[in-house]
Amino acid sequence: MKATAVARSNIALAKYWGKRAVPGNVPATPSLSITLAGLETRTTVSFDAALERDAFTLGGALVDGEPLARVTRVLDEVRALAGFAHRARVESANDFPTASGLASSASGFAALVRAALAAAKVEPAPGGGALAAASRMARRASASAARSMFGGFVALGTGEGEGDDPAAVVVAPKEHWEIAVVVGAVTLAPKNVGSTSGMQHCRDTSPYFPAWVEDAPKLFAEVRRAVLARDLAALGAAAEASALRMHACMMASDPALLYFQPATMTLLAEVRALRAQGVGAWATIDAGPHVKVITALADAPRVEAALQPHCARTLVAVPGDGAEVA
Repeated sequence: MKATAVARSNIALAKYWGKRAVPGNVPATPSLSITLAGLETRTTVSFDAALERDAFTLGGALVDGEPLARVTRVLDEVRALAGFAHRARVESANDFPTASGLASSASGFAALVRAALAAAKVEPAPGGGALAAASRMARRASASAARSMFGGFVALGTGEGEGDDPAAVVVAPKEHWEIAVVVGAVTLAPKNVGSTSGMQHCRDTSPYFPAWVEDAPKLFAEVRRAVLARDLAALGAAAEASALRMHACMMASDPALLYFQPATMTLLAEVRALRAQGVGAWATIDAGPHVKVITALADAPRVEAALQPHCARTLVAVPGDGAEVA
C-alpha cells in the first residue's frame, strides 16, 4: 500500500488572504493562480498495519508537532474512505525552499492527497468528480493546495453559493498561454510567521482587512479576463495591484505583519526600472519576501539577469501540470 505523487507549486496572480468564518479552511477571497513547472514536491505515502503512529519526514528530517498533525488529518480522511486504520509513513521533498513564501504547502499537500489516495486505492468521489473532491480535501489542509491539484491557470472561489466547500477549477490549460514567471528568492530560509497564523492575525487586527475582502473580487475578475484574453499588460497590472494591496493589509496589522526584506524592495525597484525600459514585467509577492515577475517568455532571460545580483536563487518557470501519481 504505497504510492508516490508529484505536485507543483502555484503562484497566485489574484491573491487569497484570510479565511471565511465557516468550517473547512475556506478562503475569504477568490484567487487565480498559475501552476508552475520547475517547483516540485515529491511525496511517497506507505500505509503499514505494523506502524503504531503516522511518521512524516520532509527533506530527510523527521517532522512532529502541528505539521505532522496536518498530515495526519489528511491521512484520517483517506483512512475513513478506505475503511482501514493503518498508520502511514510519509516522505516528502521539495526541489525549492520550504516554508519561505514559494507555496511549498500548496504543492506539498496536493502531492500528499494524490499519493495517499493512490496508496489506499480509493477515490474521494467514485463514479466521477474525483479530482474536484481531491481538490477539496487538499483545500482543507492548505487552501492554495486546492489549486495545485490542477495544471495551467486555476481559480479557487470562496464557497459562497456552492455549499461552503469549494474546489479549484481550471480557467485555462497550460497550453493556453506561453508566459513566464521569474522567481527571485531573496533568502533560502523559512519565513518567521506562517501564512495560517499571519492570516488570523491580519483578520483580527488590521483595519484594512474588510476593505481587502471587499476589493479582492474586482481584481480577481480583472485577472481572469486578462488570462482568457492573453493580455499581459492587463494581467500584470492587476496582479501587481493584488499583491501590494494584500501586503498593505498585512502591514496595517497590530503589530505589523511585514514579510518584506530590503532585497524585496530592491527587486520591486528593478521591476519598475525594466518597465521604464520597455520590458513587460510586473511583480507579485506572496506571504514571504520573494518577488515573482510575470513576463513574456522571450523577456524572461533579461528579467532574470536583472534580478540575479540581488537574490539567493532565481529560476524561470512556465505553466505546468497538476498533481499526478508518479
